[in-house]
Amino acid sequence: MGYDIDRFVGYVNEGLLCCICRDVLEDPLQAPCEHAFCTSCIHGWLVHHSNCPEDRQPLDLSVLRPLYRYMKNDLNQLQIHCRNRECGCEMVCSLESIDRHERECECSRVPCSNSGCPARVERRNLDSHLAVCEYRSRECPKGCGYAILSADDAQHNCVAELRTELELLRSEMICRMEEAKHEMESRLDSQRKHMVQKESLLQNQIEELKSQMSRMSSDIRTLLATERQHHQELEQAQLEKLELLELVKTLQEDCWLTRDGSKKATHVRPLTRLESMK
Repeated sequence: MGYDIDRFVGYVNEGLLCCICRDVLEDPLQAPCEHAFCTSCIHGWLVHHSNCPEDRQPLDLSVLRPLYRYMKNDLNQLQIHCRNRECGCEMVCSLESIDRHERECECSRVPCSNSGCPARVERRNLDSHLAVCEYRSRECPKGCGYAILSADDAQHNCVAELRTELELLRSEMICRMEEAKHEMESRLDSQRKHMVQKESLLQNQIEELKSQMSRMSSDIRTLLATERQHHQELEQAQLEKLELLELVKTLQEDCWLTRDGSKKATHVRPLTRLESMK
């Protein structure tokens, strides 16, 4: 349905009226034959018909298009009274702005914000209604802190309400403790697995180090034995060197005496020693 034509100030062009409801176009659509309709009106018409309601030419939803721009501009500039005019609102504004105004209009009827209250009051009177609304909630005057409705004062029992709240808190605490317990167990299990893996890795490294130390100890013992053997051979060679030097010295003395003709070389024992060394 369109806007009631009686709400408008001044003349409204015939082309801006819906061909079905004959009110001013609301959310308009236009057919190829240039007839215009409110969206809700033409959708309802095409459920039972397949032609234009004005000239009976074939028509379906797929060919409907938005209103021409110049017609849309003319429509938006029409001056219209607020729908709350009978309640005292004297606002007149363009059709383009009317929805925004009516959403904020002080004369608009709005639902009470108290749960269960069926009343709808003007926005400007909402605060005064809330102050006396029988569905309004307030804190218990006995000090339990529970929010109660005025209509439920007679049925309110502080002990019962507190017991109920305590049970809810206990249940919530148990759930949280169980969740924390499961989380801690999961973390501990994960850490335990990690420690086992790390312990296995460290054990393998220790065994490898032991093996390396064993090989190094064996190599050191071999080197020490080789060094002792070389030392013994060196000492033996040193002794043999001294004996050879002594033998050479003796031979030199014998040769010197022979050249002088004063004595014959009779040192047989050192030569025997030299032959044995060979």
